[in-house]
This record gives sequence, structure tokens and C-alpha cells, in this order.
Amino acid sequence: METSIFNIQNKEEFKALSLAVFKHQFKNNKVYRSFCDLLFVHPSSISTIEEIPFLPIQFFKSRKVLSSLDEIQETFTSSGTTGSSTSKHLVTNINLYKESYLKGFAHFYGNIEEYTVLALLPNYLERQGSSLVFMVADLIKKSKKVESGFYLDNIQELANKLLELNRNGQKILLIGVSFALLDLIEMQQFNLKNTIIMETGGMKGRRKELVREELHTILQNGFGVTEIHSEYGMTELLSQGYSKGNGVFETPPWMKILIRDTEDALSINASGKNGGINVIDLANYNSCSFIATQDLGKVYENETFEIIGRFDNSDIRGCNLMVL
Repeated sequence: METSIFNIQNKEEFKALSLAVFKHQFKNNKVYRSFCDLLFVHPSSISTIEEIPFLPIQFFKSRKVLSSLDEIQETFTSSGTTGSSTSKHLVTNINLYKESYLKGFAHFYGNIEEYTVLALLPNYLERQGSSLVFMVADLIKKSKKVESGFYLDNIQELANKLLELNRNGQKILLIGVSFALLDLIEMQQFNLKNTIIMETGGMKGRRKELVREELHTILQNGFGVTEIHSEYGMTELLSQGYSKGNGVFETPPWMKILIRDTEDALSINASGKNGGINVIDLANYNSCSFIATQDLGKVYENETFEIIGRFDNSDIRGCNLMVL
């Protein structure tokens, strides 16, 4: 089944594979099975994607969410603010993650070897356990460019590299946390031609939070580009959505976003209505592919989606109370 995940061609195939993965995880994932039992849900009663229970993401903070007995190859952890508990995503097949992000990137942006990858992120030694840093480190390696690398601790060198690569007409992917991208354009203004600026969110307490429109306008002006791209991923997933501008995201064929009612966690909203973001990530085959996140958003008719905020703790209702 794992080999079929990245070959999905249409909605029917996605539905069939989602129902098959649900049966597999119901049978092999103790945490997810217990959650389904609490809701009196059994695979025999499920015939649509919308009926599948979505596991509240907080379970990753207190339980081992696994559908496999294989040895753990990698443990990804959330950064977590001081005093808060962190999520742990136990990965038994790291190649599934690699295949997911490489094919996901290629789906939206083409061959990674066409790009020089410049990262304004902590490097692998500084932030062990970050699934984002793991992915970007591999993209840097796979780009096969000597200039590709992590530059968070050397912004001046990065500015020089950007100017030089831009002069030479080289395609560039500059990916980084918001505060570091702002630091860079405060130091130097650019007028870049063949560059994708991709923010991964996060002021990390280093700057006051900005709404997306404000942040993107500042970045567009500072880098001289018309769009700011974004990556939507999380510790608990093995796939990412990408936005090529305006905060509107798309997912690869093995990933889907549904919106749950904020008052009734088991009800799925129609497109265009705001609610909690539920993610189907079939690459997360050995953990849980059906996750109720703490993000708020909306999905459009064409299955693109927007993030509009997060639940605060006072908003945890319904199924999420089972975690507490």
C-alpha cells in the first residue's frame, strides 16, 4: 500500500487509499484505535473520507502514535515554547518522509537540482529533531550547488551570495523563518529576478507578530519580488502544502485538507466556511494519517486552502477534551 501513496491520479484513488489506510491504522495503532472506540466508530461503518475520525494533534505530546512495530529511525520534535510540552513524531520509515518532500517539492517547483538553496534556518546541529531542518538539509544536498547551505548565523555572507547569484541569473530558493528574512532586508534591500522567497512562519518571540498580508508586503518590497511563497507543514506530518502567493495553499495528491466545525469537532464544514483544519496525510502511513490540528482556516471549491489563525487553549472543545 505504501508504494501506491505517491501514484494517486484522481479523487477516487485518493478516497480508496484513504479508506484502506484508515483500516490499517485502526487495526495497528493503539492510540488511534482507542480514540475511534471512544467515538464508537468502526471501519465497517465508514464509507466516506468525511466520516473518518481525526485524531487531535495533542495526542502526539503524551502518546506514542504508531501504526508500525518497526524500529524508530528518526524522532521529530516540535520546538515548543518554554514550559510547554513538545510533540514527538516517531518515524519508522524515514524514506517515506524523503519521498514525500522530494516528490512534493518537484510537484510544485520542479527539479531541486535547478535551484541554489539558501536557508535562513538553524542548521541540523543547532536544531536536532526538526522535520523542517531535516528536509531543508536534504534539499541543500540534493541541489548539488556549492553555494547552497544554512546562513542563519552569517546574514552578510548570505546577502553577498544573493546579489552574486542574482547577477548570474541562477535560480534561487531562499527559505527561512520570518524574523530572519526581515533581519536580512533591514540590512540590505534587493531587486531579485529568479528567486523564490519562501517563509516558514515564526517570529519565535524575536519580533512582534505581523498579520500575513503585512509581513508579505514588507518582504515583497525588501526583496523586490511580486509574491512571497509559504510552506505549510508540521512536526506531526510527513507532507507539506505550498503557497505560491497570497497565502493560498495547495497540497500534493496524497494530502488533503478538510475543515471541521469549531462547535462540533465531528462535523465537516462545506467549502468556504471557516473552521478547524483537519489534515489527511497518507505519507504518515506508519503513524496517523488523519489529524485534527489547532489551526483555523478555510478550504475553497478547488481544494486550495488558507490559514487564518490558531485555536487558543480556551477553544479546545468536543473531541479534544478527551486528550486533557
